[in-house]
Amino acid sequence: MKIETIRQTLKNKSLKKEFVILTNLINGESEIFFPGDNLSGKFSKYSEEIEKIFHLNKNGVIENSEIFVQTYKNPIKVIVVGAVDISMYLIDFAKNLNFEIIIVDPRGYFASKDRFPDTKIINKWPNEAFDEIETNSKTALVTLTHDPKIDDPALQYALKNKFFYIGALGSKKTHEKRCSRLIEVGFKKVELEKINGPIGIKLGGKSPSEIALSIISQLVSEKYKN
Repeated sequence: MKIETIRQTLKNKSLKKEFVILTNLINGESEIFFPGDNLSGKFSKYSEEIEKIFHLNKNGVIENSEIFVQTYKNPIKVIVVGAVDISMYLIDFAKNLNFEIIIVDPRGYFASKDRFPDTKIINKWPNEAFDEIETNSKTALVTLTHDPKIDDPALQYALKNKFFYIGALGSKKTHEKRCSRLIEVGFKKVELEKINGPIGIKLGGKSPSEIALSIISQLVSEKYKN
């Protein structure tokens, strides 16, 4: 790999750009590719395969070729609303799976550095917290407080900004009440289908760690649907 390619790779990573490094394993030629751009030379005939590998967030050699594709994608940002016991286990799972975690909870006695070391914490109400968070269609939201004053504004924001995953803790009855409140403020039933409620894959577990496992399992599953 050329030194210039290495320099550009480090620069793109620091700018949080998403890209692909293409390398010819026979002659060592390499090129940085941004999905949607045009490819040059011998790489151009593999554009369809390269785009597919990139969107699957994978690395590998294109079949029947000497071209190695190395994908660089930003980690998915997971906003956890509610610094509860489930959050501790969920964050451990998420960090090991290369998710970027942010905790939002105005209750400083719950959301503290002592309870959540090495984690970004925003001790503000969701409406204020989202002013400090850059979000996009690859952002995920997990609400865990059971408090409508905290959870509902976060859910409204996520629905309006089309987060790729939205999950809310609570029973079916709790979720029905939640949906009724959201309908009252203008959301349509079809929009509320985006919310995974009750949250998580049905594993049958009841403890905080088991619930966290069901949530992260659902999140990983949704990640590979997008």
